[in-house]
Amino acid sequence: MASSWDQLGEISNVAQLTGLDAVRLIGMIVKAASTARMHKRNCRHFAQHLKLIGNLLEQLKISELKKYPETREPLEQLEDALRRSYILVNSCQDRSYLYLLAMGWNIVYQFRKAQNEIDRYLRIVPLITLVDNTRVRERLDHIERDQREYTFEEEDRKVQDALLNPDPCKIQTVVLKKTLSCSYPNLPFDEALQKENEKLQMELQRSQSDMDIGQCEIIQRLLGVTEHVAYSLPEKSEKLKDPKNVESNFSDLNIDTRHSFDGVDYLASSQKSRIGCLLLHDHGLSSYFKDGVAQDDIKLLSVLCLV
Repeated sequence: MASSWDQLGEISNVAQLTGLDAVRLIGMIVKAASTARMHKRNCRHFAQHLKLIGNLLEQLKISELKKYPETREPLEQLEDALRRSYILVNSCQDRSYLYLLAMGWNIVYQFRKAQNEIDRYLRIVPLITLVDNTRVRERLDHIERDQREYTFEEEDRKVQDALLNPDPCKIQTVVLKKTLSCSYPNLPFDEALQKENEKLQMELQRSQSDMDIGQCEIIQRLLGVTEHVAYSLPEKSEKLKDPKNVESNFSDLNIDTRHSFDGVDYLASSQKSRIGCLLLHDHGLSSYFKDGVAQDDIKLLSVLCLV
C-alpha cells in the first residue's frame, strides 16, 4: 500500500511546485497543514518542525548557497523532499476522508519518513554544518533535538475499526454521520456521503492503475459501507418502497456497486446478499417477485440473506 503514497505526484501537479525554493515550499506546507481535515495533529507537528528549518534557511540566504555546486545539490535534494512533503500534507485536506482513515498508519509512517529525509538533507549541506556562527549552530542543534511524534489517534482508530468491519451495522451509520459532519460541516449528510463516494471512486481508479490489489479491496469495502448507508437513509427507503422503482433500483444497485480490477468482480457476495436482504426487508417476497418466478429462486435469495 505504500506505493500509492510514494507516487503522490500523480495527485497534485508537481510541476507547479518546480522553481520554488525551500523557504517558500515550507511556507506552503505550513499553510496546507492549517487546513488539514485528517491527521491534523501530525500535520501541525510536521509544520512546526519545518518552521525551525525555514528560520535557519532564511538566515543562511539560500540564493548565496545555490551559487556553489557543493551546496546547491544538497539544497535541491532538500527541495525535492519538501515538494513531496507538501503533496503529503495537502492530501490530508484534499483526498477522501474515509480513505485517509483507512490508510491511517501508512500515512503516519510517511510523516516519519518525510521528517527523517528532510533532516538528513539538511545535515549534508556543507556550509550549514561548517559555518562558524553560534546562533546558526544553536538553531541546527534545536532542529536535531526536535524529534516529533507522529501517531494515529485513538479516536480515529476506533472509527477505522468500525468502518472496516466486514458486517454492516447501525454503528457504521452513526460513525459516518459523526465523522462526515465534522469533515463536511456545510453539507447535509446525504450530500457529504455522495461526495465521499465520488472521491472513493477516484481512489479506486488510482489503485487499479497502480495494480495495488490490497488498496482496491480496502476501497471496495469503504464503497460498500457508503452505499449501504446511503440506501438505508429514510428518503432512499421511501423511494425503494414504490413497486414501480423496485426492479430498476435493484438493477442500478448491481451496476453502481460493482467495480472491476483487471476483469475481476470485486463486489463481494456478502454485499450482494445485503442488497437482496434490503429489498426483501422493505418489500417482502410477494411484492418483489413477479408471478411465474420459480420457488427455487425465492428459496435461494432467502438463503443468501442468512449469509
